[in-house]
Order: sequence, then structure tokens, then C-alpha cells
Amino acid sequence: MRINVIGGGPAGLYFALLMKKRNPAHRVVVMERNAPDDTFGWGVVFSDKTLSYLKETDEESYTQITDSFEMWDNVDVVHRGEKITIRGNRFSGIARIELLQILQRRCHQLGVDLRFRTEASDVEAIRAGSDLLVGADGVNSTVRQKYNDDFQPDLSVRKNKYIWYGTNQLFHGLTLTFRESKAGVFAAHSYKFNKTTSTFIVECDEETWSMAGFDKMSDTETREYLTKVFRNDLGEHPLLSNNSKWINFLNVRNEHWSHRNVVLLGDSLHTAHFSIGSGTKLALEDAIALYNCFQSAGDVEESLRKFEKIRKPVIEEYQEAARESLIWFENAKDYMHLAPLPFAYSLMTRSKRIDYENLKRRDPAFIAAYDRAINKTVTS
Repeated sequence: MRINVIGGGPAGLYFALLMKKRNPAHRVVVMERNAPDDTFGWGVVFSDKTLSYLKETDEESYTQITDSFEMWDNVDVVHRGEKITIRGNRFSGIARIELLQILQRRCHQLGVDLRFRTEASDVEAIRAGSDLLVGADGVNSTVRQKYNDDFQPDLSVRKNKYIWYGTNQLFHGLTLTFRESKAGVFAAHSYKFNKTTSTFIVECDEETWSMAGFDKMSDTETREYLTKVFRNDLGEHPLLSNNSKWINFLNVRNEHWSHRNVVLLGDSLHTAHFSIGSGTKLALEDAIALYNCFQSAGDVEESLRKFEKIRKPVIEEYQEAARESLIWFENAKDYMHLAPLPFAYSLMTRSKRIDYENLKRRDPAFIAAYDRAINKTVTS
């Protein structure tokens, strides 16, 4: 097969290496507009389930990825200066650039043709010269835009503003920190992804963003402002920028997942709010699912139909959970009156995928403390 992949992120690279590994006779080309060492963002998160899939499909890259992991089982919720810890949540973090470099090396080993600094400007010409064209080119996908009438995307810009930083302050667990300032409520999502660095994503509603005056601030001024908001959480460490900019989350859905011999993967196909930490996970699982369909189906179009039939219900379930989660964060100020334990419980159950019984199995001590707090409030 002649397989062209537009986009050298996790989904595109992983699908490319799997197809080349399966059949070295495939001509697999990945076209990426950026340089191989360019990356935006800091660390990404995996769950245990995703890791089992990675091990089954390509143990060599799995081993390299897991050797670079930072792992934890706790979610820490910081509210009113008090930290509430909930155990039984298994996550792993890795630097996004490290993940990409591992997948790039594996592609090179298998003979995938990686073409960096390559702009795929004539998508239709690339499609015509392909048995399969994969659009793995991110949230602003050129491939999706080219065949917009066929994919029928639904793009929804959400209300909150967010900005993705790093810091050398280490957060030993997925930490969700809420701080109030004169401007309003700020939430930070943070976790370590190597021995020296943590991701630190800050979000707030549009009113808070405007009241703070971020539209008039430089990058340095913005980081200084937010460092003051989270001074009790960052210690003496500054926030680190990597082309960091305030943006609104774009929720991406597509009515159709393929067109003739073209298919979308990852963020070009769907997005899930970062508050449930599933973007990279879903991208890699997309690649695995599509690869599996090519092993069991007949021709290209049949494989693509099967991919949508099998994978779409899974994605829709995640997107619904992510929608519930992002709505909670968009309305975080409505929960700030709660005491720390009820606040943490509300936060942990926001997506409707986790309930009281699930939390009780994960961390009986947390639920016992929550019950005591609720009973004390009722009786007082």
C-alpha cells in the first residue's frame, strides 16, 4: 500500500510505524510541517489501559515510553489552601517531546519515510497518489478542511480561556488547584512528567480573564501575574513558557470519519477537554484501532467503515464525559463556597464516570472523611 500521513504527532507516527511493522513492503510517508524537535506544550498523561494496548501492538516503543514515565496514583485537590488527596487513580506522565522522539526513532528503525518541515499544501494531489491518506494534522486540520462537506465537522469554541505552562515545581500527582483573586477564580491542572518539570495549565472564565487585563499583558507580565496567584503552590519557581498563549478549547466532532480513501485521526477527528487528560491517549488508541481494522477487513474503504463503526461509540462516550467535566470547570466559581471535602467530591464526580461507590472502592479513607464532613454539616 501507498500510505501517506499528514501530521507527525502521536496518532500519525504510531499508525505509520504499526503499518510499516506489519508489512515492510508498504510505502509509508509522514509529512510534518514542523521540525522534528519542535513541540508545543509540556507533559502528557496515560492510563494503564492505554499502556496495555501499546504493549500488545509494539513492545519496543512501549518499553522506551514506560522507561521515561513518572507514575502516580493520587489526585490532589487544593481548595481554600487545604490539600485533599484521593488515591487509587493510576496515571503516567511523559514529556510530549520525549514521546514524539521515541516514536520518530521507532519509525526510522522500521523504514518509515519521515519528512519534516514539509507543508502538505495540495491535499487532493496527495490523496490521488495514495491508497490511504491519513489526516492526523491536529485540531485545525487541513485535511478536514479540504473535505469539509464530506466529514461534516461540528466545531464548538468553549467559554473558558486556558494557557499551557511548565514549571520546575514538582507536583507528585495530578493536582487540581483553585485560587481566588480580585479578578475571579483560577484553576490550575498540574503534574510532573520527568524528574525536574511539571505541566501547569491555568484556566479561568472570560470575565476573570478580562478583569485581570490579560489582553494587555506581555508573556512575561502574564506569567508574573499568575505566579502571584499561585505563589503558595509554585514556591519560588517561575512559570515556564513554550510559545504559551491564551486560547479557548475547541471541541471537535465529525459526522463522518472517512471520505473515499481518506480518514482522520486524533485531534483532527475529535477532541476531549484536557481536564480528563485523554487527548494523547485517544490519539494513540485511534491509531491502534485503525491499524486493527486493516488487519481484519478487506479493502481500504471497508476498513475505514469498520473503524468508524467500532471506534465512534467509544469516542462519543469519552466526549460526553469530557463535556460534563469542562462544564464543571466553566462554572467552577459556583462551587467555591463548598468546604474542601465536598468540593473535592464534586470535582471527582463531575464527569459522571465516577460515582460514590467507585470512589469508595478506590479510596475508602477519602469517602469516610467525606461522609464525616457531610454528617457534621447536616447535624450542625
